[in-house]
Amino acid sequence: MRRAVIDLGTNTFHLLIAELSEDGQLTEIYRERIFVKLAKEGIATIGPAPFDRGISALKHYRKELDKYGVENLTAIGTAALRTASNGPEFVATALREARITIQLISGDEEAHLITAGVLRAIPVPTENILIMDIGGGSTEYIIAGKAGVHWRRSFPIGVSVLFNEFHHADPITATEIQRLERHLREQLKPLSTALAAHPAHHLVGAAGTFDVLAGALRDHNAPAHPTSHQLSLSGFPELYQTITSATLAERLALPGIPPERTDMIVVAMTLLRFTFELAGIERVTVSDYAMKEGVLISS
Repeated sequence: MRRAVIDLGTNTFHLLIAELSEDGQLTEIYRERIFVKLAKEGIATIGPAPFDRGISALKHYRKELDKYGVENLTAIGTAALRTASNGPEFVATALREARITIQLISGDEEAHLITAGVLRAIPVPTENILIMDIGGGSTEYIIAGKAGVHWRRSFPIGVSVLFNEFHHADPITATEIQRLERHLREQLKPLSTALAAHPAHHLVGAAGTFDVLAGALRDHNAPAHPTSHQLSLSGFPELYQTITSATLAERLALPGIPPERTDMIVVAMTLLRFTFELAGIERVTVSDYAMKEGVLISS
């Protein structure tokens, strides 16, 4: 059956059209992402320009859905639409102008769908893994292992939120990084407690910033896998230093970073470094599947 999912993230709207076989295998037909940055003017209310960008993206996606003859569509609204005071207005406008019905889901359901997608993309875990999905409005963490999911939670520490609150200087200052890390230490106390009960030194990242890492740090000596990629962590400290010490103009000139990610990549890298240290991460895998694939598999 041909199905489609739209993931209306805080920064990016993703469209995936795929065919799902009877044994649950996905065959991709069409994929597109549009950076709309709904929280550009703050996450409490979607500003007029981001609102218009979002609706324009959905109108474009409607044309693609019609072109590919998709009737089975799931559109998922996440942190920004859950939080924004005019989220209901955006949902109503999407239905009226793009004929797209948006379903708002909780952070816990988001984590559940991310887990479904990631576990389909990677080899069956033989040890505990820490799954991480960095979004614009929230970041999800899941601890899973051979016995299934041990723990999962969504935290309001997406890169749009962190950028708006902590990254004001260009380049970011040491004081701003210290304030950010203090905030993360407080916010992620439940993760620290969960890791004490279920240690996980293998991190599996989904989408977003991890795509940048995959381009820069892929371990070309690792066994090939069709839907996941191993990273070499030895290059991470240098990459972190290069990105966090650079101005926005300098980051725009760095290879491998999409221009739309150069503003928030600094706080994303700081969140990654903090997570690596908190969990004692020794190995990182990047999953090609995330929430979109989880929706298709679970539907």
